[in-house]
Amino acid sequence: MANANLQFKTNYSVLSKIEPFYKGGKVQVSKDEQYIFCISGSHVNVLEICTGKIVHRIEHDDQEDITSFSLSCDDELLVTASRALLLKQWDWRQAQCTRSWKAIHTAPVASMTFDVTSTLLATGGCDGTIKLWDVIKQFCTHNLKGSAGVVHLVQFHPDAQKLQLFSSSLDCGIRMWDLRSSQCVCVLQSHYSAVTGLSFSCDGQTMISSGRDKICTVWDLKTQKVKRTVPVYEAVEGVIVLPEKYFSEIGVRNEGLHFITAGSKGILRVWEASTARCVFTQAAPSTLSSSDDSEEKEDDPRSLSYLLHLPASSRLAAVTAEHNILLYQLPALTTQQQFVGYNDEVLDVKFLGKEDSHIVVATNSCQLKVFELKTNSCQILYGHTDIVLSLDVSRKGSLFASCAKDRSVRVWQMDSDGQVHCVAYGLSHTNAVGSIAFSKLKASFIVSGSQDCTVKVWDLPQNISDTGTEIHQLTARTTEKAHDKDVNSVAVSPNDKLLATGSQDRTAKLWSLVGEGGLGLLGVFRGHRRGVWAVCFSPVDQVLATSSADGTTKLWGLQDFSCLKTFEGHDASVLKVIFVSRGTQLLTSGSDGLVKLWTIKTNECVKTLDAHQDKVWGLHNSRKDDKMVTGSTDSNISVWLDVTEVELAEEQAKQEDQILKQQELSNLLHEKKYLKALGLAISLDQPHTVLMVIRAIWQAEKSKELLEKTVLKLRQDQKESLLRFCVVWNTNARNCLQAQAVLQVLLTHLSPEELLQYQGTRAHLEGLIPYTERHMQRIGKLMQSSMFLNYMWQKMRVVGAPTGLDRDEEMDTSPLESAQHFSATDKEKPSDRGDEDNRGGSDSEEGDSASDVEEDEGAEEVSVSNKASAIKTRQNRAQTNGNHCESEESSEDEEQEESDHTTFKEMDILSNPQCQTLAS
Repeated sequence: MANANLQFKTNYSVLSKIEPFYKGGKVQVSKDEQYIFCISGSHVNVLEICTGKIVHRIEHDDQEDITSFSLSCDDELLVTASRALLLKQWDWRQAQCTRSWKAIHTAPVASMTFDVTSTLLATGGCDGTIKLWDVIKQFCTHNLKGSAGVVHLVQFHPDAQKLQLFSSSLDCGIRMWDLRSSQCVCVLQSHYSAVTGLSFSCDGQTMISSGRDKICTVWDLKTQKVKRTVPVYEAVEGVIVLPEKYFSEIGVRNEGLHFITAGSKGILRVWEASTARCVFTQAAPSTLSSSDDSEEKEDDPRSLSYLLHLPASSRLAAVTAEHNILLYQLPALTTQQQFVGYNDEVLDVKFLGKEDSHIVVATNSCQLKVFELKTNSCQILYGHTDIVLSLDVSRKGSLFASCAKDRSVRVWQMDSDGQVHCVAYGLSHTNAVGSIAFSKLKASFIVSGSQDCTVKVWDLPQNISDTGTEIHQLTARTTEKAHDKDVNSVAVSPNDKLLATGSQDRTAKLWSLVGEGGLGLLGVFRGHRRGVWAVCFSPVDQVLATSSADGTTKLWGLQDFSCLKTFEGHDASVLKVIFVSRGTQLLTSGSDGLVKLWTIKTNECVKTLDAHQDKVWGLHNSRKDDKMVTGSTDSNISVWLDVTEVELAEEQAKQEDQILKQQELSNLLHEKKYLKALGLAISLDQPHTVLMVIRAIWQAEKSKELLEKTVLKLRQDQKESLLRFCVVWNTNARNCLQAQAVLQVLLTHLSPEELLQYQGTRAHLEGLIPYTERHMQRIGKLMQSSMFLNYMWQKMRVVGAPTGLDRDEEMDTSPLESAQHFSATDKEKPSDRGDEDNRGGSDSEEGDSASDVEEDEGAEEVSVSNKASAIKTRQNRAQTNGNHCESEESSEDEEQEESDHTTFKEMDILSNPQCQTLAS
């Protein structure tokens, strides 16, 4: 099945993420036009336009939602307002709050803006009042009352010398405030619905207001009268005065005031103020018909809610009802960039493009979104009229198909410039289409499965890639009632001859695509206890993988339709399954938010990725098998990189580095460069290697002085590591000598204050004390044993001593030097017996009676000596047997015997007053 040289995957890491950054509310562009500021709940996110990445995130400590914010005109100050009625001033580049104060408002702040000098801040509250703040001197300068209800719009006059402020509230009037007198100069009445935007002419004498009452009003600020009312036939959310330099480029012949509107129809229009005529209309997306463009629908996702002018780059920024931010190039109003602020629930995601440079995403929307991974810029595709449910991509990656709840299927093509357009569509299902699959060998057909329990095969035109803007209508080649319940998944085999379907009826079926007259049923896969969510063919074997709501993934043989393996590990439904690593491994995603990597041969879960916080519906592998993409109902999309090769390379480099350092360490020890050797060993962070260097120093000449000199030359961090290693060594009787030697150097030459500065010193000392006490007890017992042995030796000498020996002589308590004394005793015994015989012979000269008595006494001494010798032999045998039994019962005695040769050195070290203090 698997290639012997194939490397199994072991791990993935997140390469990039597409996260929600805008969930409604105010949007503002920095003066240098490099950043977009927008609200997302309790955050203000700062989006870098050139990369599409979130570079800063401003968040209130109290986690309260941010109701409004404003960036100063010089891009230096950012002020936010939260539901906690607090205003915070930020250094947004550092994401640091520099000042906070109470807003004084009795209700949340609904709107705010800076004046052109960046010194005055106006806040409009839900309590109907307006406050003005001097952000330099940090005090409230004005408290303007009189507005009716929520003040949702505040804006300074562009001429700072005029000191005028305009505001609007629920009464639909526009109030003009004179900041010198803190009085409302007038109320401009024209609109019958909420005023949504204000824009001023270059000379500051004319103002244009827009409203949801489908009109725009041109005001003369000198006379405070209406100059013109322009009906725009849509609810207008934003208005911008068009600079005169663009007039000729869009075909405007008349001079005078022109303005651009953005509203509920989602299309930008240019209006001539003097004639109230629309003189230019933005080109609608190619997938929209003229009838769609003329009709205004409620909750239209294309409707625009904000319009901003970017004068430096000659662009406009518009915000849609679906929280997309669109950048248009003036004067043609062509789409330049699109950013998706909120994806809603992600239902499917696939790699797209020849180099997998893009991804196409189906969300809880009728729109498709194509993201360029490099910049996060998005192209929004219109065509479906209801939620898109599933996607599939052709083998070459330039064509993909989609299906939706609108009962339709569509085929899309990406051109060489990365632009996507619809090339074909099909309509014949009677219910929502929930699954779709492309042919594998070439883009010759697509297969769709629907909630109407049928499967349809659609033939594609041979020249579908060369049709330009023409959209083909597809006709189903065959229709088959495949299951008793919804068809959840369809898959085409690598040779385009087989079709697999998975259904809510708990079964998967195998069909033949080769025969004439429709699909031919080959077999049924039964075994899942709940509905089958996904089916997938192996790219190399005659195996089918299925995943189910019962929490399992199964492998089935295509020959006998038997279950080959079952993978269990998800705590909930397994929503997707795909083959990776040339068919030797599986990736599964579930409603538990997890993505699992399985090795088929061992039936083992290699890695579990905590990918998302909700159901993972989207799962796709790149054609190079080096990346995967996941999408979830938590609105997040993640691109993952296979880091198996990276980890293996890092591990191999680490091993090679270890080998080189070990060789260098060996050379340094051979050259007796102990300081460098010890420093290198400490850098490896291996206690055993450091211990080897300490032992090498200990075996050198003048080891004590050399060890002290070497240890004291180490840096502080190296001494900290050495102290930590001593704690490890001290737990073993074999290594405690070296540990105590190093401790003696540290405790002797470092003050307690200096030691306490080391990281973890208290814990290290607490770990040293119990083992040091144990070593002291062991040495004490060994000293007692040696004293008893010396005592026995003296007694042995007394038994065999001559008669003239002084028995009252004090016992010699000096330690035994060697075992030569025992051999000397054995040699002396015969001569002693000879002396006794000689003494007996000299005494016999004094008389026969005395001789007889002494002979009897001599015989008694000989017999007693023999008896004592026999008793001693038996005692030695008993002692030998006892020692043998004890060695079998206790392993600690062996360790004690191995360390006896170092005992007296330990006695010398542990007798150090510093060490005794440490032990106590």
